Amino acid sequence: MIIEDVAFPGGQHCETTALGALLRHAGLELSEPMLFGLGEGLGFVYWDAKNMGFPFLGGRSKPMQIVRTFADRLGLTLSVEETASAGRGWRTVAAALDAGRPVGLQLDCYHLDYFTTRTHFGGHVVAMYGYDETNAYLVDTAQQGGAVTTSLKSLELARGERGPMTARFLSFTVDVPGERRDLGEAIRAAVRGNAATFLNPPIANLGCRGIGKASAQVRTWLDRSADPSVDLPRAAMLLSLIHIKRQAMLMERGGTGGGLFRVLFRDFLAEAAAIVDDERLRAGHRMYGEIAPLWTEVAGCIASAGESGDPGQLARASDLLADLADRERRAMQTLADL
Repeated sequence: MIIEDVAFPGGQHCETTALGALLRHAGLELSEPMLFGLGEGLGFVYWDAKNMGFPFLGGRSKPMQIVRTFADRLGLTLSVEETASAGRGWRTVAAALDAGRPVGLQLDCYHLDYFTTRTHFGGHVVAMYGYDETNAYLVDTAQQGGAVTTSLKSLELARGERGPMTARFLSFTVDVPGERRDLGEAIRAAVRGNAATFLNPPIANLGCRGIGKASAQVRTWLDRSADPSVDLPRAAMLLSLIHIKRQAMLMERGGTGGGLFRVLFRDFLAEAAAIVDDERLRAGHRMYGEIAPLWTEVAGCIASAGESGDPGQLARASDLLADLADRERRAMQTLADL
């Protein structure tokens, strides 16, 4: 069973790529930055759990939150099912596909055949548009190949993986009603919501407070790594041993759209300002236009420190992060009253 005309060309981030594929098939076509922004996707987390060998910097909300928030903002019908049963999980997916509806899946990308770098990450999201006796047909990011296939066995393993950030056999579908909420009002609500979350995090590791914490901690990173020059591709993307060079690559290219998702958010604000005539959106767009390349510079400093062992590069990254904490706070304060 293969559903025709399912695609979302050039997707950079997994969750917005999968969501875009489902929406496009349902007759609603929006850009990836607009999906990201309406889903209130921008965030920050400094993650340094006891079971981690090295800290992680993340730049977005938790898995599936973009999909849930986007559906709520536009008044779409989102159906999500999660089960511990592999059989029930497959029957749910197969029934939707047999009815001509593509399905979103949250899974652990470690098991997918087309991933060349095996790293456990249970928050990966794909769209599935078909299957045959041996393979599943998926839409993933452009970085992973776009329209790809993986064996049904690998798909079952990926969907059933246990561990942090996993959601066992989670699938979702989206229905688009004939009458939707006004896009301009949805944009205003999403911008205000994202700003409020970023400015008022419940703990110091998140949002603008988290960037400040990262600024203080990053100077110690060379001491945290036994060998900063060794790549650890088998380490978990968010949860395990992430060495300094690997961290920089994830910040800049690991499905973030560049600049730790700040490029996507910048482009969302540009599109939003073309729909909602408000100087605060235009100001926010200008501010994030300056912010995004600074995150790229942070990633470069971290990579350089990993290669050279030079603590001065981490000191530079620390100074940049302190500046970014202030810049992002001011940008979100500008957007909070939209």
